[in-house]
Amino acid sequence: MGAIALGILIMILSVSTGNGLRKAIQNKVTGFGGDIQVLNYQPSPSYEQVPLVLSDSLQKELLSWSEITHLQPYARKAGIIKNAKLFEGGIIKGVDENYRWDFFRQYLLEGRIPKFGGQSYQDSILMSADLARKLDFQLGDECAMYFVRPNRPPLRRKFTIGAIFQTDFEEIDESFLIGDLKHVQRLSDWEDEEVGAYEVFLNPDTNADLVSAKLRAVLPFEYDALSARSLNVQLFQWLDLFDLNIVIILVIIILVATVNISIALLILIMERTNMIGLLKALGAADFSIQKIFLLNAAYLILQGLALGNILALSLLITQDRFGWLKLDPKTYYVSEVSVDLNLWPILAVNLLTLIICLLSLLLPSFLISRISPRKAIRFD
Repeated sequence: MGAIALGILIMILSVSTGNGLRKAIQNKVTGFGGDIQVLNYQPSPSYEQVPLVLSDSLQKELLSWSEITHLQPYARKAGIIKNAKLFEGGIIKGVDENYRWDFFRQYLLEGRIPKFGGQSYQDSILMSADLARKLDFQLGDECAMYFVRPNRPPLRRKFTIGAIFQTDFEEIDESFLIGDLKHVQRLSDWEDEEVGAYEVFLNPDTNADLVSAKLRAVLPFEYDALSARSLNVQLFQWLDLFDLNIVIILVIIILVATVNISIALLILIMERTNMIGLLKALGAADFSIQKIFLLNAAYLILQGLALGNILALSLLITQDRFGWLKLDPKTYYVSEVSVDLNLWPILAVNLLTLIICLLSLLLPSFLISRISPRKAIRFD
């Protein structure tokens, strides 16, 4: 019972924390940049974007697709943020009134999200806590940002810090400011309808690569549609390793549990050798005696599974609610261990463990058929 309980506890924790961490990181990537980005094709991608325009009719057509839930434009501009003594490189990401703020609301530390999309541009921005700490800025302070222009002096613009956020995602926190799209368009000398790219959000469990291929078929030839995986290849390859780690842990623990339960059944058979011989002498069939031991072992397995599930779910629920187990966000992109409380993977682990353990009991149970009644009754 203890071996089964410990094994199922480790397996459930591995599956739930592995899936939870992967989903948390993936949600940060897609929450900030969308599941797919429609952008102008660039052989050598850089922070400086080539503007694109999607007609209203094409946008309406894309929003009518069942896979797509939201479409929002943005533009970005790289520059240098400076205070009285220090400076840091930064990228201002301009958004409009259609921007989905659900992602930043959950990571907002101070201030409030400004309303963009009016007749004129706003100077209010969202800055990460990391940048604010490095440059000694506070909520409400003004910060100057310099933008390099070819063959012209750098352009200086002042912004007001309207909110401070902390996503624990290094690529976002150390580089990006969120501002008004109209301001970025003005900095880049673009027309009102020109934007840097469009972020496309999909329904859950939709294959972004398939939708990207479908988008390319309707977009103008100079535009491209790239999924979040294509834009963050190394990160998603690292996340894929989570599945491999989970499989390795499951295989090892199930093998250990199988060996333990098989040895336990052998011990039970050896302890009841006299009883087996007596039952055979009275005319009991081998299969009937095997069922007695199999049912007894199955009862022990179910008790171990119940105990392990109670312990695992208790740990997962407390971690999900209180976040008592912390992580280094610079390494894992999250500040605490994320858990996935989806019951289907947990039920699948339990069912797989039960089936394999029961199958492993068949081999030692055949030992009963080789026990001689005459020798067994005399066995001490």
